[in-house]
Amino acid sequence: MSERPSWHQYFLTITRQVAERSTCTRAKVGAVIVRDKNILATGYNGSPAGLPHCTEAGCLIYTSRTPSGETEENCFRTIHAEINAIAQAAKNGASIRDADIYITHTPCIHCLKVLINTGIRRIFYEHE
Repeated sequence: MSERPSWHQYFLTITRQVAERSTCTRAKVGAVIVRDKNILATGYNGSPAGLPHCTEAGCLIYTSRTPSGETEENCFRTIHAEINAIAQAAKNGASIRDADIYITHTPCIHCLKVLINTGIRRIFYEHE
């Protein structure tokens, strides 16, 4: 008989499954917010509810430069998984203060700042 997965492995597995709902054609990203081994909210990257998805209408890419001079590409249509998870928690009245978040990918700098300001305690991610 195989061993049960750790809580960490369990939530990472769920995060991967959440990412499968993504409507982004460039990357499938999922996020799960957890406190005391309970899932508070999930989110994946995609368009706001009721608006066309990249899978239907294509991406609307814009390019910007970071302070270090690197080029960064983003899509106007897409809300990042972390922000969608935070929005779902807010919609359902769930406080995420002192919660952990599991993400399939490294959070971007904008999401990282929002995660800090919402009181997320720890961030776990798989891919850089």
